[in-house]
Amino acid sequence: MHPLLKPAGTAGATPVSFVTPASLQAVSDRLTAAQKAYLAVIGFEPKPGKVALLPAADGTLAAVLFGVEAEDARHRDPMLAGKLPGQLPAGLYRFADGPADPERAAFAFVTAQYRFDRYKDAAVKEVGLVAPGGIDAEALSQTIEATWLARDLVNTPANDLGPAELEAAIRELAGRHGADVHSIIGPDLLEADLPMIHAVGMGSSRSPRLVDLSWGDPDHPKVTLVGKGVCFDTGGLDIKSDAGMLLMKKDMGGAAAAIGLAHMVMAAKLPVRLRLLVPAVENSISGQAFRPGDVFPTRKGLSVEIGNTDAEGRLVLCDALALADEEEPALLADFATLTGAARVALGPDLPPIYSHDDALAAEMMAAGTRVADPVWRLPLWSPYAAGLESRVADLNNVAAGGFAGSITAALYLDRFVEKTRSWVHADIYAWVPAEKPGRPVGGEFQAGRALFEVIKARFAPSLP
Repeated sequence: MHPLLKPAGTAGATPVSFVTPASLQAVSDRLTAAQKAYLAVIGFEPKPGKVALLPAADGTLAAVLFGVEAEDARHRDPMLAGKLPGQLPAGLYRFADGPADPERAAFAFVTAQYRFDRYKDAAVKEVGLVAPGGIDAEALSQTIEATWLARDLVNTPANDLGPAELEAAIRELAGRHGADVHSIIGPDLLEADLPMIHAVGMGSSRSPRLVDLSWGDPDHPKVTLVGKGVCFDTGGLDIKSDAGMLLMKKDMGGAAAAIGLAHMVMAAKLPVRLRLLVPAVENSISGQAFRPGDVFPTRKGLSVEIGNTDAEGRLVLCDALALADEEEPALLADFATLTGAARVALGPDLPPIYSHDDALAAEMMAAGTRVADPVWRLPLWSPYAAGLESRVADLNNVAAGGFAGSITAALYLDRFVEKTRSWVHADIYAWVPAEKPGRPVGGEFQAGRALFEVIKARFAPSLP
C-alpha cells in the first residue's frame, strides 16, 4: 500500500470534518465550548478549501474542519480535498463527516503530496490518511502508484529519459508483474516493417525503438495500449521556438499514460490479454534527420509525404497502431501529446477523445466524470480528411489550412485502424501548468484512470 495511505481502522488519526454553511451548526454542536469559542474568535467560515485547526485542552490538534461546496452548488471540484494536506501539520488523519465521495477525496489528498525530488533535496512533510471505510484501499493505492509513475516519467528531463531509459522503465514494470517484453531497435525497425518509427528517430544518436510488452492469459480478450514515446521533440528541421521547445520533455506523456494504465490493469489482475506498444524516439536535428517533403512508406502500405517534421507523433503512432490492429484486439487505445490544437479547443485539463464506437466514447466520458479524470469526445469529422491529401503520396502528415488540427490528426491515425471496432484515441496534454487541488504543477496522468474503469466494466464486470 502507498506509504501515505494507511489501512482502514488505523488508530491515532486526527478527524477531519467536511463542512458547508448548512452543516456547520450540526458539526459545531459536537465541539467543546472552548473549541466553539475558538471558531468564533478566528471567524471561521466554511468556504471551499478553508481549514480550521481545532485545539484540544492541552494545546494539541484535536480535529480539523474543512470547507467544501454546498450540496446544491453548480460547480463542485471532486479534487478539492487536495487542498487539505498543504494546510495541515505532519501527522495522520481520517475523514469523519463526509466527504460526498470518499474515494475521490482520498485520491486527491494523497496525490496532492506528489513531489518530483530526484534532483533537489527538500524537506518532506508527510500527511498520512487512513483509508476511508467502504472503499477498496488496495485498488486506490494502485491508482495512486500509477499516477506517481506517470508523473515521474513525464517530469524526468530528456537527458535522463531517452528511448533506452523509457524502455528500461517498461522492463522494470514488466518485472514487477511477470510480463514479457521485447524491443526492436534502430535499423531492425526497417527489417520489422516499422519504417515510420525509424524515420522519425534516425536523426538522433539515441536509437529509436518499439517496446512491446505482453501480459495475461492469451485466451482472454485482447486489450492493446499504444503510447507516443517521443522523449524529446525539437520539432525536427521544422524546429520549434525556444518557448515551444521548453516543455518537450513531456512529449512522451502518452507513453507515460499508457504505462500507468498498464500498471493498473496488471496490478488489478484483470482477465485480459494486455499488450503495451511504445514507439520510443527522439525527434532531433542532424544530417540524418528526416526532412519536409520526404516520402516514406508505412507498415500499413500507405505512403506519407512529410508536410511538417514537427507533426512526428502521428508518424510513430501510425506504425504502432497498424501493428496493433493486425491482431484485431477487443479494445485498442492510444494516448498521445499530439496537438496544440486540442489545448486551444479544450484547455490543458480536458483531453479530447476520438472513436467510432459510440458506446466506448460514452462510457469513457462517464467514467472520467466519475473518477475525476475528465475527457470530452470530439468528432472524427470525415470531410476534414480531404485536407490530408497529397499530390505525391497517399496522404500528408498535416492538413492544409491549419484548422481543426486535433481532428485532422485523429483522422490521420484513423487511416491505420481498420479491423478494430473499439478504438479510442486520446489527445492529452500530460501537464498541469498551474497548481490545482491534488495536481501539482508538472507531469500528469491523463485519461488512463477513465479508461481503466471502462476496461474493468467491459471485461471484469463482477469487480466493484
